[in-house]
Amino acid sequence: MISFFTKFLMIAGGLYVLAVLALYFGQRRLIYAPNPERILPEAVGLTGVSVITLRPEPGVEVLAWFSIPKQGRPVILYYHGNGGNLAGRTDRIKHFQDAGLGILIMSYRSYSGSTGAPSEEANIRDALHAYDWLKVQGTGAGSIVLFGESLGTGVASQVASKRDVAGVILDAPYSSFVDIASIAYPYVPVRLLLQDRYQSDQHIANIDAPLLIMHGAKDDVIPVSLGKALFKAAIEPKKFIVFPNGGHSDLFDHGAMEEVRAFVQSLR
Repeated sequence: MISFFTKFLMIAGGLYVLAVLALYFGQRRLIYAPNPERILPEAVGLTGVSVITLRPEPGVEVLAWFSIPKQGRPVILYYHGNGGNLAGRTDRIKHFQDAGLGILIMSYRSYSGSTGAPSEEANIRDALHAYDWLKVQGTGAGSIVLFGESLGTGVASQVASKRDVAGVILDAPYSSFVDIASIAYPYVPVRLLLQDRYQSDQHIANIDAPLLIMHGAKDDVIPVSLGKALFKAAIEPKKFIVFPNGGHSDLFDHGAMEEVRAFVQSLR
């Protein structure tokens, strides 16, 4: 006769397996939170911004917004975080424009009216295509500065390890997505199950361009310790700035743009 305790363990084990399976098959829904609405730049008060349609592979259209730089100024190639859409980065785009910088901010698949579904493989392919598009437009590698925001830092790290750039800026980065998931789900074998791993710590040492990492001390999404771990793995020249009152997505409210301006100026 099966004891009550044995039955309890069997039921608990079954529920655990079901929960792990649900996480495995639904993991990309947890990672990516797209806003599919297509909004024109002028609808959010932006001027001088064009809508670009990138076609990284047949049947896929990835939307991007592009603003040309002032004479002699570089272009920020911006990879945003896992949520929202292009319109949600309006304030940052204005900051870059006010500094005379150009910007090409790419959406991910299913975001902002783009087609397809996001994944690490797709995002990296599209991000490289966006870089190559800039080169075709006549922007030299010495005039391209990569900017990664949150999830986008993993994208920027891989692009910078494969393409020549003037500099790299990472806002709230992580050592790997595996490390983030391990913190969020400590009782799940995420290191075995995670498909999109964004292992920036395996790419950062291959970046020989100047690097600026910015992190909020009060970041409750990506702990500053993961940003520090990535910084440790990077090679010189590099700089790490911690904003004592900064959270996860508010560093521009705490002086981040001033640091970006100084960093870009130093590249010249």
